[in-house]
Amino acid sequence: MNTSTQTATTPTGLNYVQQITRDLTTQLPDCDTHLIGFYALLALTHGQDTTLEHVHDAWALWRISTRPDHPDLILFDQLTPEVQELDRPYMQAIHQAAARVAAA
Repeated sequence: MNTSTQTATTPTGLNYVQQITRDLTTQLPDCDTHLIGFYALLALTHGQDTTLEHVHDAWALWRISTRPDHPDLILFDQLTPEVQELDRPYMQAIHQAAARVAAA
């Protein structure tokens, strides 16, 4: 853990976590704040290599606390192709946010 007292900021005055969170919130305005946090972590750790399965796993971690009986709380490869595709816009938003941070 970095214990530095200085916080690096982007040209917008936000640190890198705030920037990714803001980007994702802008792209996914109906997304819960806690879920955005999971997606921000994917942007930081997997960047543009984030997969649909990663997105589903992040969603599942969030969903288990909000609706533990949700029928899609199963492994990604057990979902129908149609349900798997529902994660695509979230994956694309994560890719875009990660690309912006990498370019900064």
